[in-house]
Amino acid sequence: MIRRRRFGKKFFKSLLPIVLLLAVAIVLALGYVIYTTTRPPRGGYLVTPEAFAQISGPALKVSDQNWRNRDKTIARGWLLKGAEGAPAVILLHRYGGDRSLLFNLGVKINEATNFTILWPDLRGHGLNPSVKWTSFGTNEGDDVLSEIDFLRTLKTGKGTPQVGDHLGLYGVELGSYAALRAAQRDPNVRVLVLDSVPRDADELLQAAVRNELDVDNGPVRLLTRAAIRAYFLGRYENPAACDLAGSLGGRHALLLSGPDAGYLSEATAALAHCFPGSTTVEAKTDLPLSGFKLPSATGEAGEGYDRQVIDFFNMNLR
Repeated sequence: MIRRRRFGKKFFKSLLPIVLLLAVAIVLALGYVIYTTTRPPRGGYLVTPEAFAQISGPALKVSDQNWRNRDKTIARGWLLKGAEGAPAVILLHRYGGDRSLLFNLGVKINEATNFTILWPDLRGHGLNPSVKWTSFGTNEGDDVLSEIDFLRTLKTGKGTPQVGDHLGLYGVELGSYAALRAAQRDPNVRVLVLDSVPRDADELLQAAVRNELDVDNGPVRLLTRAAIRAYFLGRYENPAACDLAGSLGGRHALLLSGPDAGYLSEATAALAHCFPGSTTVEAKTDLPLSGFKLPSATGEAGEGYDRQVIDFFNMNLR
């Protein structure tokens, strides 16, 4: 019996370095994955106001703007002013995208409605952002509230408010989740157009990890969820999109998606049942293209998508 115990202790001691080495390797691997996924891929802007003006002429007056988020970080975006006192629409892009992907849509909304348009880069996105990381919606919802604060500061040449009381939000994927989080806290957000909405922040994280590792299984999900919470020191939040939608009474919501959005199409369709009865909801989740493919869309499909968004804002936000 004593010999067996000694043998067991020696065997355990011999395995301990291997177990520790494996644990360190897993921690380092998780750290690398979380670090890379919280820093989205970045590229050049698809279009800029300067390049667009060379085609359309100088009448389009889009300006670069900066403001402070509620956590004192610096944010930036493009601004196109509409009529005095008219509503404003904020356009929020997807994970790994930037403001330029929605530039054409914003110009069309402005031309059709004369609303003020703001295109922000979500934190961690766009060229050389001041904040290098994304939080998959935790901070982005607060950032949208900061964008609304910024719009409230705008004045006309007469000193009157540039933007009226009511606001509209358009978002794709990460942008749609951030829009839901902001709308829950600001009742002046009256109209929401949400494209390909994730069920929660964890779902966004898992999609980013899947693209990074090409792996998606139960253990990986559990480990990455634990790792992201440790990385943000407990400040990572994961409210369900359905719960957020359930708190939005008295709004107008248009839900859009299509087969090209993958798993998000089903999640968006399910979200339609989460809004309270006092909210008017339209759901079109079988579109030939979603907001993911919109920047590269041409012809009738692209025009049809834009028209639905424009008409919904025009009808419900005035």
